[in-house]
Amino acid sequence: MFQDITIEELRAQRDNRELVTIDVRSPSEFRESTIPGSINIPLFNDEERAEIGTLYKQTSIQAAKERGLEVVSAKLPAFIREIDQIKEKKAVFCWRGGMRSRTTATVLSLMGIHVYRLNGGFRAYRKWVVETLESFDFKPNAVVLHGNTGTGKTAILKQLESEGYPVLDLEQLAGHRGSIFGEVGLRANNQKTFEALLLEKLLTLQDTPYVVLEAESKRIGKAVLPDFLVKKKEAGTSIMIEAPVDMRVQRILEDYPTGHKEVYLKAFNGIKSRIHTPIATEIASCLEAERYEPAVRMLLEYYYDPRYNYTTDQYEESPQMTLSVRSLDDAVNQVRAILDRQAAH
Repeated sequence: MFQDITIEELRAQRDNRELVTIDVRSPSEFRESTIPGSINIPLFNDEERAEIGTLYKQTSIQAAKERGLEVVSAKLPAFIREIDQIKEKKAVFCWRGGMRSRTTATVLSLMGIHVYRLNGGFRAYRKWVVETLESFDFKPNAVVLHGNTGTGKTAILKQLESEGYPVLDLEQLAGHRGSIFGEVGLRANNQKTFEALLLEKLLTLQDTPYVVLEAESKRIGKAVLPDFLVKKKEAGTSIMIEAPVDMRVQRILEDYPTGHKEVYLKAFNGIKSRIHTPIATEIASCLEAERYEPAVRMLLEYYYDPRYNYTTDQYEESPQMTLSVRSLDDAVNQVRAILDRQAAH
């Protein structure tokens, strides 16, 4: 028989890389939000789930069960084989630890395939995420990178993280670059997914003396930061990155993919009223012609830099350190030196 497992037991085994979590909900439920790192092997696809749900509500529970049995019976051999190919320990879950995960775990156990079932399903995991974030006491000090658009703050974080420094890349967790064009080429995460990814990352950083992050606003794309993280950021050690315009333009051109002209134009339409009309017309013309370099230069001069300077002026305290950089490598080297000094103390 299968064995139920709690959230705490599941996380302990996953932390040791001993367990694979399998989400047996429909593909749309999986895309909406899941336990980070899970794979989706659905018992019902979206259409089947909708049909059975309608029977459940409009006809009877028994009718829904009978139709569910018909659907499952036809796909059971392939479903079992797919799960059996996973050689690690396995834990299955559905929305609330009900019919779908119980059916899956029972059938697998009858075939001699041992799996755990997450007690309470994804709903229990989501409840744990929300309650944990509400009372989270994040210990590390914050080292916060400030700087105008294009100064390479995200690239600095990625390089430092690759070298083993404790980094919290909020844009990566949000699936968004934090600007009006920030979702181009990406898939922005909703709040549920963002919070799940954020909590898992915070737990890995909890015992570090400091964490490096970017000076993001409270909202990044579709995601909103928890208040404790906003306060931690505001109380952190702030480093201002200053870079020449040519470097910033080049960084933006490297970060943002081409081939999305219509998306860029649509995003620009949302801000063009805030830019002097002749300049806005010229920017739109450049975007239409896919002449991105002059468009980026004008956006920096007439939109991003004035807005950033206005926002910075609202803070009572200036950044504690200012770094003038000539390249990404130069920026990484200077920030790294500050972090190494901080760790030494």
